[in-house]
Amino acid sequence: MKQKIIVKVQMNCGKCRTKAMKIAAVAEGPCVISVAIEGQEKDRVVVVGDGVDSASLTHCLRKKVGYATLVSVEEVKPIEKAKEKEKEKENDDKPKPAVQWTTCCQGPQLYIATMDCPEQPTCSIM
Repeated sequence: MKQKIIVKVQMNCGKCRTKAMKIAAVAEGPCVISVAIEGQEKDRVVVVGDGVDSASLTHCLRKKVGYATLVSVEEVKPIEKAKEKEKEKENDDKPKPAVQWTTCCQGPQLYIATMDCPEQPTCSIM
């Protein structure tokens, strides 16, 4: 079960914000998916993860950064992923260009062109 944990932390400088993000990224628990700082005053640490212990995260932030308060813990709903997949499918429906250029990065750069002829499947270039 993915959780979204919001902790309000007293952070006065950029160094404190960096330290708080590092602590949240290696929080006790099997899997932290994302860490962000939100709020008008940039004083809220948002952690999204699977099985993250919110109480121990708040305790670590309080011990190493400063005053910290657990604001909310809520479940992340998988509906957002379904919307993202639909958007990707819409982008896939766009026609591909007739010539695609790709580069090979190892050694000297080579440009390889591939051509598609959707109207004439038996097209040949001599």
